[in-house]
Amino acid sequence: MRTQERIDEIVIPSQGTTSEKVYTHFRVTIPEPWIAHVEIDRPGQLNAIIPDVWLELRTVFDHLSTDPSVRAVVFSGSGERAFSVGIDLKWASREGSPFNPRPDEHVDPARRAAALRRFGVEFQECITSIEKCEKPVICVLHGFALGMSADLCSAADIRICSKDTIFCVKEVDIGIASDVGILARLPKVVGSYSWVKDVAMTGRNFDADEARREGFVSSVLPTKKDAIAEAFRVARNLSEKSPVAVQTVKHFLDHSRDRTVAEGLQYQLAYNTAVVQTNDVPVAIRALMSKKVPTFEKL
Repeated sequence: MRTQERIDEIVIPSQGTTSEKVYTHFRVTIPEPWIAHVEIDRPGQLNAIIPDVWLELRTVFDHLSTDPSVRAVVFSGSGERAFSVGIDLKWASREGSPFNPRPDEHVDPARRAAALRRFGVEFQECITSIEKCEKPVICVLHGFALGMSADLCSAADIRICSKDTIFCVKEVDIGIASDVGILARLPKVVGSYSWVKDVAMTGRNFDADEARREGFVSSVLPTKKDAIAEAFRVARNLSEKSPVAVQTVKHFLDHSRDRTVAEGLQYQLAYNTAVVQTNDVPVAIRALMSKKVPTFEKL
């Protein structure tokens, strides 16, 4: 939902080719074949998130999801100081925002609740666009990765960070419980429910080593440059495989996460009766037998 105060502020840019910089708050490039690099592009604000940013985020990932020239996405923040410091508190604190109604605003509580729910649903959908992207998304974190950063990166498929990364599930410190992703996804990402409750209820900082130890990130690199290079190494590996296989694996894992094993198996079998007929299977088998690099068609 777009509140009345925001309707005139929000501008969604027209789509061009993926390699063009056609977005206001993101830099989207194709630095290597099959690999898109999405960067939050507000370094002067430490990549703080405002409504225009999360609305545009959905536009970016919805486009990449169906772009046949993309097989993997690297997602990072521009600048050296932060992936993102989370939601922009200047926006959140201004009168008329969902978090700070105007003193003269006399609205029926039920109607305000309905408006807030519509706002929340759209907000959730924007973050979930990362998870729903058909292509694997590798999130690279560095510097400050606070508050809403956790919501963003928990929706990605793989998380890599630099040694200097400071994480925080910060929402409790501004008087709210996050409802756009992290509290739903974090318990499914890491193995310790106790640790999840610790960081979510205290709002304390945790570093890269702790994030790696708990399984929140899969690897820690010395610098942002090294972390980006590692993300591209992983993306390169993924892009060389059958896009049918990679995207189906992602779909199966996400579908099965919230269901029983029996339900997951039944769904996978039904889905795979079509997908397993892809020409990528004999291509992959011949390549393995001949020890050659396979070439797959666009999907």
